Amino acid sequence: MEKSICTYGYIPVRKEPAEQAEMVTQILFGETFDVFEIEEQWAKVKLHTDDYEGWINSKLIKDLSIKEVERWEQAEKWKVPGPFVKVVTEPDKQTHFISGGSSIFLNTADRSSFIIGATEYYISGNQNPDKPVGSITDVALSFINVPYLWGGRNFFGLDCSGFTQLVFAILGVSIPRDASQQVNSGQIVSFVEEAVAGDMAFFDDEEGNIVHVGLCLGRGEIIHASGRVRIDKFDHQGIFNNDSKKYSHKLRVIKRVLGV
Repeated sequence: MEKSICTYGYIPVRKEPAEQAEMVTQILFGETFDVFEIEEQWAKVKLHTDDYEGWINSKLIKDLSIKEVERWEQAEKWKVPGPFVKVVTEPDKQTHFISGGSSIFLNTADRSSFIIGATEYYISGNQNPDKPVGSITDVALSFINVPYLWGGRNFFGLDCSGFTQLVFAILGVSIPRDASQQVNSGQIVSFVEEAVAGDMAFFDDEEGNIVHVGLCLGRGEIIHASGRVRIDKFDHQGIFNNDSKKYSHKLRVIKRVLGV
């Protein structure tokens, strides 16, 4: 079985091996994955981050040894803080924008650079990998106004569960990819009034299916990806959209992951 590391800002993962197929998630820079089926120019992969499976364009797979991938996978990595960082490669001097939540193994003596294969990357600007990332509220707010994108989980486009997964990833906490999976994490918070910053609120449809998730901010507010990453009012009924002045999502349950 082949293994690799994502060396792009992100790689789209599709439901079927076709460009027009639904994008179900994305592999972020530095994330590792298995390749276990090739179909023409498409490869079926499984992400090590959350075991998600799908199809990617095989041209985007960097040829690396299994040993190098496993060393990268097992190493302690820097989770890029939101919203993004810029890196420059040597020797070609190309610029890459890497979303918050991406994973970097700082595998050189210089804490501002790293190597994947034969390529060396230099972190541009004043980013300090040793600097604390801040509170969960700080991290969530760094993605404010990022547009909604089905299957998205990076600074350039997020869906609701991609947003919550990304925020927790930056804080070093792993949760599943989809809202229907994330609802099984953590402990139930019985009342909206008891919700604190970082609690996850889940919302269902008329059939009882979990269809949306957001992060409580406390003070009766929630930040979530709906059209864009936005802040709305939140109570026992659900989310009250500040623009439409109507309830947009019906509350099902609140779960606490942090501190559990």
